[in-house]
This record gives sequence, structure tokens and C-alpha cells, in this order.
Amino acid sequence: MRTVLSAFALTALLASPVLAQNAPLVSATVKKIDAEQGKITLDHGPIKNLDMEGMTMVFKAADPAMLKTVKPGDKVKFTAERVNGQITVTKIQK
Repeated sequence: MRTVLSAFALTALLASPVLAQNAPLVSATVKKIDAEQGKITLDHGPIKNLDMEGMTMVFKAADPAMLKTVKPGDKVKFTAERVNGQITVTKIQK
């Protein structure tokens, strides 16, 4: 039984990064960037993987360096996921 549970746990652990890479791209407009805090405000469409309706909200950036690639007013596509309980932008592109 222990072997079956260990195999299941290992499979779940290995599958997690794959699921994270499949997060859908969401369309948004950049409203504000707070590079000092590593946060970005986006007016976004629905985020299906988080079961979230479209709205304007502040997100933490997984990598604060990504905030240097966009500015307020830019139309972007991004992915967001729960990282340590916080909704975080994991990818952003113009």
C-alpha cells in the first residue's frame, strides 16, 4: 500500500508543473505597475483556471523583471495561477 501511495504522490508532484504550463492566456489592459512592490494592476477578462470573472485587480508578479516589458495602457495576454495562496501573474506578453 505504501508503494502505491508513494507512486501516486510522485505522479501528482511531477504533473503539477505540466498543469501550470497549461494555464490559459487571458486578454487584459495594463492599468498600473508598481515595480517596487512587484505588482501589476490589470483590467482582465475571465480567468477560467481560477474560476474568476473579468475585472480590474492587482496581481503579484512571479518575476518582477517581467514588469519592465509592459507599461500602463498596453494590451497584453497573461497567465495567472495561485502561488503560495496568492494569485500571481506567471507570464505576460504584449
